[in-house]
Order: sequence, then C-alpha cells, then structure tokens
Amino acid sequence: MLTPSGHAPLRRRARLRALAASIVIPLVACAAGAHAAAADLDAIRTQVVAQHDVSVKRLQEWIALPSIAAEDLNVQQGAEHMAKLAREAGFQKVEIVQTDGKPGVFATLDAGAPTTVGLYFMYDVKQYDASEWVAPPLEARIVDRPGVGKVMIGRGATNQKGPQSALLAALHAIRDAKQAMPVNLVLVAEGEEEIGSPNIGQLALRPDVQAALKNTVGVFMPMALQDADGEVVVNLGAKGIVELELVADGTAWGRGPAKDVHSSLKAMVDSPAWRLVKALDTLVSDDGNTITVDGYPAAPPISAEHRAMVAAAMAKRNEARARQQLGVPRWIDDLPWQQANERLVSQPTINIEGLVGGYTGPGGKTVLPHRAVAKIDMRLVPPMTRDGAVAALKAHLAKRGYGDIAVNVSGGYNPTSTDASSRLVQAQLAVLKRNGLEPLLWPRLAGSYPGFVFTEPPLGLPSAHFGLGHGGGAHAPDEYFVIESSKPAVRGYDGAVMSYVEYLYELGSGSGR
Repeated sequence: MLTPSGHAPLRRRARLRALAASIVIPLVACAAGAHAAAADLDAIRTQVVAQHDVSVKRLQEWIALPSIAAEDLNVQQGAEHMAKLAREAGFQKVEIVQTDGKPGVFATLDAGAPTTVGLYFMYDVKQYDASEWVAPPLEARIVDRPGVGKVMIGRGATNQKGPQSALLAALHAIRDAKQAMPVNLVLVAEGEEEIGSPNIGQLALRPDVQAALKNTVGVFMPMALQDADGEVVVNLGAKGIVELELVADGTAWGRGPAKDVHSSLKAMVDSPAWRLVKALDTLVSDDGNTITVDGYPAAPPISAEHRAMVAAAMAKRNEARARQQLGVPRWIDDLPWQQANERLVSQPTINIEGLVGGYTGPGGKTVLPHRAVAKIDMRLVPPMTRDGAVAALKAHLAKRGYGDIAVNVSGGYNPTSTDASSRLVQAQLAVLKRNGLEPLLWPRLAGSYPGFVFTEPPLGLPSAHFGLGHGGGAHAPDEYFVIESSKPAVRGYDGAVMSYVEYLYELGSGSGR
C-alpha cells in the first residue's frame, strides 16, 4: 500500500525513539584534548529522532533533483545542491571544482580534532524509465514493502543518496546536541561516478585537495551494508571497471552501406551489424563465460585467505533467496554456491550492457543498418589495470582483422584493495560488534567505485565503505532505502544515522595520524 510522504504520526515517532534507543551501545572516551570527554550519545540520539522528519525530507528533496551524467542532466544544479548540503551539515570550506567533465565538490570541516577522516560522495545517479516503476522515481514516496518495512522508493535512494544523507544527518545531530565533533572531515564529491569517473583525478588529486586528503587516516564511502536479514559484510576492496562502446560502421570499415538501406540488398551488401556480432564472439568462449581476448591481463587464482572469507560468508547466506531475488535458476557453469561466489570476487568479466543497431521500434522495418553499437563493461581485479585491459582489447580486435571497429572508452578505473588491519576497517569491526553484529570480511565488491584514486600513489590511503541500514534495486526500477524496518536486526533510517555517529567517534578515539 502506498503511503504519502510527509510528517510521521506520533505513534511512529514513539516507535522510532524505541528503535533508536535499542541500537546504540555507549562508546569509549574520545581522543585527547578537547575531545577527551565521552560523547553524550543519548543527547545525540535524541537529536537524531527529533530531526527524523527533517532528515527524511532532506533526502526526498535530494532525490527530486536527479543529476544524470550520461544525459548531461542537472549537472551544475547537482553540484550546487551537494555544496549546499555540505554547508548545512557544518563544513566551513565548500568549493565547486570544475573538471574537464562534470564539476565536483571539495569541502573541509575543521573540528580541531587530532584525527582527520576522508569522505567520498557521488551526487549523480543512474538513468531510469519511469514506466517501469511502481512509484514515480523522483517522488521519493514512502511505501510499505512486505517483509521489509516502510521504504523510500526513488532513483538514488540506496545508491548513494540515502546512505550519504544519513551521514550528513549524523553531522547535524552531533552539532545540534552540542557535542564535540570527534574528527575533522575532508569531503570529495563527484558527479561522474555512474559513467566511470573519467575525471576523478582532476578533483581528488588537485594539489590542495590532495594535501588535505594526505592528512586523513583513510577515505570511506557511506553505504547501506546490511542485507535483508541484517547481516553485514565488510568489503576490503572493489573491482575496477572500464565502460566503452564498440562501434561497427560501414564507412569506417570500407564495406557495407554508408546509410541504412533496404534489407533485400543483404544479398549483395556487407552488414556492419553482423561484423560487430562476429567481433564480439571473439572476446569470449562459446558459452560466454571465459574471456578469450589475446594478451588480456591475467587474474591470479583466488588466495586461500579470500577463499576462507567466501566460505565463512556462504555459511550464513541463503542461496535459495539469492536465486529468487536475482531471478536466476542456476549459477554460471552450474557451479555450486560457494564456487560461484569465489568466481564473483576473483574473476574479471566482459559484459554486454546493450546492443543497438538499425530499427528497434514496434513491428518490423526491413533495413540493413549501416552502423551497430555494443555497450560494454569490463570488470577488473588486481593487478589488472584499466589501461592494460583497453590496450589488450584494441590489439586483439586489430589482430583478428577488426581494427576498423571503434573502441570508444567513456570511463573507468583500476581495482582497489585495503588491508583488514587498517584503522578504517578495524573501526568498522569494533562498531559493528558493539552493536551485536558479527560482520563478515569480503575480499572485494563485485561492483566498482573509484577507490583507486585514494589507495594508489600518490595518496596510498585505505579506502572502504561503511554504514548500517538496508536498500536494494540499485540501477534498477523501484530502487529503495529502508526508513522504518520491520525486522529488529535491520536498521531503519535513524539506525543508519547513529551508525555513522558511532563510526566517527570510534575513528576519533584512536591515535592521530
């Protein structure tokens, strides 16, 4: 049943107060100096609950302004709104940084603390087709989701505006509770994550931004890490990605038509569409599951340590539920559950996102297309690199006689890894365990984010994700973020906010860097 967004009724506020009170265990004392006194978490928690409606409305307003890099939609407006959110949350210095692509935002919050922490945000979101959604994707409507609770449906709800707004709400609550901010913050927010972050280096490695980041203990990205049952996985990295188009064109080929012609002419005219299909077929094995690109960077076998992490996680995860949620009757190569997940974290992929050529509307239109395009993403694992993968692909096509097929790279970056012993990860584990959760270590996200810009030289910092709460449907219709959970183990919006409060205080409790 759809529920209009707006102010929570009194009985819901009572439930929220009870929930908030149940999810936080008092923290240890903070670091030296002005931050030596233990934080009054009750005062902060009271502010989180009191500000719930305002925080939820802030998220709804953010979702209502989609910045879509692939469509050049609301680019400047998205950056300006991100800058506004940072200022309102207490960042004293906020700057919109122009790049060769979409602008980014650089902000700092100086709390006079001995520890500084980096934040990575993205203000852009994926495209959407409103006709596929049960609720308008920009309305951020709150609806009842059976077995989950009250969720907000909207583009960007979980990827990543929901978790990011919860982090900002944590900063509001700490300040308004008149508690000392436990850490200084350096924020880097980009508007091109969904197109492969082609200009992230111009933002994060600008001399003044780089200097600020070098003073941090690491950089984390807010994320709803709980699954539908409340289990939490701590990721130690992410795959890299390359996004590109392969284009077969009659003019570039020197064969086939220079414009679409009648399909009857196929008897005497070459087809660029078939040429593209034949070229694609050389990239993978007959079943599509093994990369066969000549000279492609090789992935090492999964390590014993990573295999043990996967085994521990699979013992807790529900295979039947995973199949049902994905609509997948069996795994690749009919692999068992554990082996399929070992492959997920350890193997690179070449995936066809879409094929476009000729007529695709209702009915038939008998044409021979002059041009065909395959949209491709390639996921990478260490020690593979974006440049190495692209170079191998181009060389392979040329060697196989397809050098005329254009390889248009739109974005991408290297994979990333962070050691479990890093302060960034150890603080996560401490907070999660204090909340009665037994987190699982996971080798790397199968998805990607540009953490490489932080983990590789010249910065060489740990980079990770953190946050309680649950969401789903990223990049898909009906994307959602849980506002009020029907399961005690799964945190709602206020629980997500408090997880960031705890994490920042935990990071601030260690020795400064």
